Amino acid sequence: MTGDVNRNWTYSEYLNLRELLELQGEERGISSDEMHFIIVHQTFELWFKQIIRELTEVRNILCQVPVPEDQIPVAVDHLGRTTEIFRLMANQWTVLETLTPQGFLAFRDGLGTASGFESYQMREFEILLGLENSDRFGGIDPLDSFRKMVDKGEAKREILERLENTESMPSLAESLMNWIARTPIMGSIYGSKGDDDVVSEYVERHLQAHGKMCDIPPHSSEKMKARMMSAHEGAVSFLKPGGEISRSRAGLLFIESYRELPLLTWPRKLVDAIVELEESMVKWRHSHARMVERIMGRRIGTGGTSGVDYLDATSRYRVFKDLWSVRTILVKPQSRPELRNADFYGYNSSN
Repeated sequence: MTGDVNRNWTYSEYLNLRELLELQGEERGISSDEMHFIIVHQTFELWFKQIIRELTEVRNILCQVPVPEDQIPVAVDHLGRTTEIFRLMANQWTVLETLTPQGFLAFRDGLGTASGFESYQMREFEILLGLENSDRFGGIDPLDSFRKMVDKGEAKREILERLENTESMPSLAESLMNWIARTPIMGSIYGSKGDDDVVSEYVERHLQAHGKMCDIPPHSSEKMKARMMSAHEGAVSFLKPGGEISRSRAGLLFIESYRELPLLTWPRKLVDAIVELEESMVKWRHSHARMVERIMGRRIGTGGTSGVDYLDATSRYRVFKDLWSVRTILVKPQSRPELRNADFYGYNSSN
């Protein structure tokens, strides 16, 4: 459009409205119910396109070393918009729920083996986010199905190449944790002399405070003692996986523990925005499963999946696991390690 900035566009021309409204397949003699079904899913695909654009912008911002501070609010805005899109799409399932089971069965056979699992844009934003194949239902590689379709035309090859290209690049989750790993901890800069010692001391002091929090009276039940001991062991393994301190997790813990520090305002806003985004995705997937169960019960999916069981499994997907897990090991403000180099974070007694 950049070459036609001075053109006096009409509404229809600007939106390519004529072409858009010819994409529902009315020439096939579809019913109102089937057109409803098609429009809802076409709308999803349009939103997927926007989601990919927004998440790519965030990933590209966080891939920079260092990340310009003035770009963090921009990333938060992109994440906020994406969250609202998922909320809108979750509500969109209620529109599809106006389709009755009999109304769906009337045209279901016409779908053949067509399935939402074949939505390459959905696979793309999952890969872009950083969803691991090992965390998928059945541990499947979603690209396998696209590899099998390559011989059906050049368009399919272009899709596969697009997905493989996305897979070859750093994911949003990877970029985020690399950025968090560079968080100054107790005023110590990542990679600076003595940084390892400062981070190690911070982690150990936090674990000591967490251990005291897990102490319970001697008369407590053995089950309770075992539960609290397991909770503390979980904190240790989270911060020291394999016995070695994870600086990214230590940085995340520091951001969550000292959220009031001015210098951490935008980092914690970004972390919150990621958590809110994933929560909105989970709710969208859950709403999808309930819609399908309401309309078609526990039938096998058109693509051969287990239907509702598969969709319920996807609603348990978590990409940003550490951002959720760190909340389990937090201690109350009075028990956290005393902050050092407070001035570094723009904090003093008058704040």
